[in-house]
Amino acid sequence: QVQLAESGGGLVQAGGSLRLSCGASISIFSFQQMGWYRQTPVKQRELVATIARDRVTNYADSVKGRFTISRDNANNTVYLEMNSLKPEDTAVYYCHARYWADQLWGQGTQVTVSP
Repeated sequence: QVQLAESGGGLVQAGGSLRLSCGASISIFSFQQMGWYRQTPVKQRELVATIARDRVTNYADSVKGRFTISRDNANNTVYLEMNSLKPEDTAVYYCHARYWADQLWGQGTQVTVSP
């Protein structure tokens, strides 16, 4: 069973930074695309950023210029570097991977940004 595991969430003040990590139980080169999504109790899960096998990236407008997604194929890990964090970035962040016809999700990691 292929698994994704996030880490790196926590509490940070507005303007601060956090780096999220998503480790996979298999080579991430097996995935057509990986990405990060986020969800709050009052909002649907939304796309934050994606990175394809060829490293082409895509970002939500709300995080462009502040967040950076990257991948380390050797360590089977995808990262989300989050800078200039805002209270509205507070959410549970989920790692996602597209694996053949399947959509894989991690268990989520909480990010809380205080004013």
